[in-house]
Amino acid sequence: MKKTLVLSAAIAALFGASAFATEATLIDFTTLEGDLSIKVPDSDVEIPQNSRTVMDYGRAAGASYSEEQKDLMKTSLYLGEWEVVLNSSARNVTSVSQSVVVPAPVKESAKVPFAGKDVMGVHAIFPAGAFNANCKIVPPFDIPVYEPLSTADENGNRQPSDEEQKASGRYLFEADGDETQGSPAYGVVRNVGTLKSVAVTTMGMNYPHALYVLLKDNDNVERRYFMGYLGFDGWKTLTWNNPDYITEVRTREIRVYPIYPRGLPFVKFAGFQVVRDASHIGNDFIGYFKDVKIIYDKAVLTTERDIADEDLWGIVNTRERAKQAIEFSRFGNKQVNRYLEKAKMATEEQFTSSLDEGSSSNAQQNGGQAANVQAEADMQAE
Repeated sequence: MKKTLVLSAAIAALFGASAFATEATLIDFTTLEGDLSIKVPDSDVEIPQNSRTVMDYGRAAGASYSEEQKDLMKTSLYLGEWEVVLNSSARNVTSVSQSVVVPAPVKESAKVPFAGKDVMGVHAIFPAGAFNANCKIVPPFDIPVYEPLSTADENGNRQPSDEEQKASGRYLFEADGDETQGSPAYGVVRNVGTLKSVAVTTMGMNYPHALYVLLKDNDNVERRYFMGYLGFDGWKTLTWNNPDYITEVRTREIRVYPIYPRGLPFVKFAGFQVVRDASHIGNDFIGYFKDVKIIYDKAVLTTERDIADEDLWGIVNTRERAKQAIEFSRFGNKQVNRYLEKAKMATEEQFTSSLDEGSSSNAQQNGGQAANVQAEADMQAE
């Protein structure tokens, strides 16, 4: 009897220590390259996009927009589309116009596994004075969780899902394969219970600013996780460990939630936040980010169901489509307004001369007269 109790205790301890932890890459910025180009009508300008994550918000546009304008409502998680949002006290014309996100190429000679690939590069401008300031680095749109897995054609139009994609049970912004095997990840991990740890791979530039990771859950609640300070040089993995994580199963509070139609709990990436203290240096901030990973408890041990609940009832997709329609309308109009504003911008670099072609300007004539005077003075001196 005693041996049985000891064996049971050992099994419980082993289960509590190892069975919960699952590691997954939430988002990998090296997979968000611009492998697709969308041409601006009546222009030589081509807008790079990421084919895996491209979304067509023109589907929600009204009839007042032309087909060319609707084509420009396509956007993706391409790094050049991300935005830097400064807090109100840090916002001015210069800081807003120069605070950007760009793809940052890592040298081939770099001694990191992702050498030769693009990571996220961020430039933000904080006030030079002694003011607290912060900025958020956010995706161009709220990453949808239940967008069907499909491919996009060369024009960025999403194609209907084929049978293999439907049978995979995965969605567009989930990892291509097993998240634990380092598969490309695009911002969503499902079946997430309690978060144990969050990690971000970043390149420090000796800035004393604080870094936070922003995550949203299935209740649309956004939480921020303090990763540490960026006052170091070179690549480093910053980690947040849940101080309330309980490893002993018997002391945990057991909660049971309905599986459907609430859906599997998930987390999705909502951005970074960089906070600059008033006592620290202001002006420019430069940062580089490679990926974000999480270690978490599974909410449900197995996701294989005997009945395809969603295929039968369609409740989750109906709710998701309603939310997407609002997002499509909001962001689609924003994209169109950006296009119209770009079309109205002045492209001339200088004034057109009012003088006849071949005639000399007054400045040129005055310059010639001054040269003649100087030449006469030199001859008299000789």
